[in-house]
Amino acid sequence: MYTEMLSLSSIETVKKFVCLANKYPFPISLMSDKYKIDAKSIMGIFSLDLSRPVKLLLEEGECPPEDFFKELQQFKIPE
Repeated sequence: MYTEMLSLSSIETVKKFVCLANKYPFPISLMSDKYKIDAKSIMGIFSLDLSRPVKLLLEEGECPPEDFFKELQQFKIPE
């Protein structure tokens, strides 16, 4: 399983992220506290507490293309 902490703190950022997630056929999930939602659902994302970072989850066995990770960089929280 691949996980990454993301910041989706503005409406524009959420829109960009949903567009990115919908470009790919594999399942993508987001977690915040105890809630796990489909990352391709803009309504689902807005149901989360976006004032805090959210965790991206890719299930084991999924092998996203390299360009997915390049586009994902803009949402990552700097370490």
